[in-house]
Amino acid sequence: MPIRSTFSPIFTSQTLKLVGLQALAVAVYACLPLWLELRNTADTLLTLPSNIHAALGIILGWLLTFRSNVSYARWWEARTLWGGLVNTCRNLSVQLSDYVKISEPARGLCRRVLIGFPFALRDQLRGQASLQRVPGFAATRDQPTHLPSYLAAQLYEQFRILKRENVIDGNDLIVLDREASRLLDICGGCERIQNTRLIGSYRTFARQCVVLYLGTFPWGMVHDYGWWAIPLTAVIAYFMIGMETVAENVELPFGYDEDDLDLDRLCEVIRESVTEIFERRVGQGTGVS
Repeated sequence: MPIRSTFSPIFTSQTLKLVGLQALAVAVYACLPLWLELRNTADTLLTLPSNIHAALGIILGWLLTFRSNVSYARWWEARTLWGGLVNTCRNLSVQLSDYVKISEPARGLCRRVLIGFPFALRDQLRGQASLQRVPGFAATRDQPTHLPSYLAAQLYEQFRILKRENVIDGNDLIVLDREASRLLDICGGCERIQNTRLIGSYRTFARQCVVLYLGTFPWGMVHDYGWWAIPLTAVIAYFMIGMETVAENVELPFGYDEDDLDLDRLCEVIRESVTEIFERRVGQGTGVS
């Protein structure tokens, strides 16, 4: 196991540095019961059996494990949705550049929509919705409140025109619609994750349990472990606070935190893929109507 990559993130990761500082604060707090133990002034407080915390630790571990699993499931579902968006944009690009023969203006519009859609979805999820920020739409004067729906409507409007002009038939439209409809399905899935967090009462309850456990832990340990109660408290606090903090961060995976999805990179991947597919079509010089 690489030792350097295991411990160096404690000093480079903003999340882990914050967790480490909080664990250090709990360790400093643990000096209080040790000081009272050494002075023999808190016998009644220090008679709490240490095995009680062992039992409570198991229960709290289950609670934090469930919290972490739920948060990670949300993160992984979000990653799956964005992976599906990459594939959908690629499929539509291939179909619109090779499968159907459409004019260059229509192809250019479809290309701009497919490149712009992931950027629009990213900004919508981050609360920065502005059509002028979307690549290819800087000169547009429209101010839609929901960018992904606006761009999807642009794509379907182009399909309607192509169908009316008999450039595509009903079978072509079915093929295109099957992929295009996934754009808003993916958008809806991401918005569900963004707008439906874990129940607030459960999150508060988990935090209260962690605080209560760590607040009483050194009082039960110091009589049996003496000075060792301080580093033991720090280690326990690091893992418990860390699990809660990481779960909190990954619960909403569309922001800017280091544990969030790298949406900027995924948007660039889609831009590069769509551009390559359409430019390959132009380079081949195959027919347009």
